[in-house]
Amino acid sequence: MSLSNRFRQTIALVLGCVFLLTSIAVPAAQATMIDTQSFAASEEVETQRQEIAEFLARDGIQSQLVAWGVDPADAEQRVSTMTPAEVQATHERMNELPAGAGLGTVVGAVVLVFLILLITDLLGATNVFPFTNPQR
Repeated sequence: MSLSNRFRQTIALVLGCVFLLTSIAVPAAQATMIDTQSFAASEEVETQRQEIAEFLARDGIQSQLVAWGVDPADAEQRVSTMTPAEVQATHERMNELPAGAGLGTVVGAVVLVFLILLITDLLGATNVFPFTNPQR
């Protein structure tokens, strides 16, 4: 009976140590108040993250990612793991540098080419437009 008692004491000591260690290792939960600005900032970051993900989901963007050797699923995963500062910087750059900004960019490019050709015609370097040099 003495051996059984000693065994029980050893088991009780081991279990006591295990319970003590697990209670120390688990941190206490903290519930604190957050201010409105930090909550709004976190919501804004998530909205920006969603916009970046939607931008990457476009067909043209995905085909360009594949052309660069980037798997679109990897790009989507990287967006989900970006820090808030990275999300904001990427979102700002995405808004500043639109890819193919629509009809305005095309019209601007056509007008620029027209003006360059008109100026070179007036200077006599080219003969593209017949109304610029009626003597020829």
